[in-house]
Amino acid sequence: MRWRCGKLAAVVVAGTVTVAACAQTVDGSARRATTGAPDPERSYGYVDNRCGLLQDSTVQDMLGAESVVRPYSGAVCQYVLVRTNGLVDVVFSWFETGTLDRERDLATDRGAQVMDTDIERHPAFTATTEENPAACAATAAAGTGVLTWWVQFRPGTGSNACRDAEALLAATLSSDM
Repeated sequence: MRWRCGKLAAVVVAGTVTVAACAQTVDGSARRATTGAPDPERSYGYVDNRCGLLQDSTVQDMLGAESVVRPYSGAVCQYVLVRTNGLVDVVFSWFETGTLDRERDLATDRGAQVMDTDIERHPAFTATTEENPAACAATAAAGTGVLTWWVQFRPGTGSNACRDAEALLAATLSSDM
């Protein structure tokens, strides 16, 4: 009986010490865990005459345009889309070694209102300015860097540039090569 009581006492003491050592209060706010972009090996650059892995016709269809012209292609791709009520300017860029924090800081330094979000499981943000409410950029961490779709409606051609920029970004992040 003595041996059982001694063993029980040792277990109780060990359990009490363990609970006391593990009990602590941590200051701060809960945040979602992030491990960076979920696709660190993927390239989003200009490939096979596609910008951001999207065909020109996909960009045209997503923004409801009658036609699309891509006057410049490379690490940055420029589009001009024609709608019955006017033109829409669109720019895609992918910086292979950029960071989301750097892009956010640049947008803020330029006076943009930045709103954090997640797009297709990627940390992202949208950026707009009071000076140009018809334009919006949606930027996400992707691959080893960051990618951005920027949409600007010329007067009378649209009403929600952020929605369209986010849709193009989501299509890029979820597209198959």
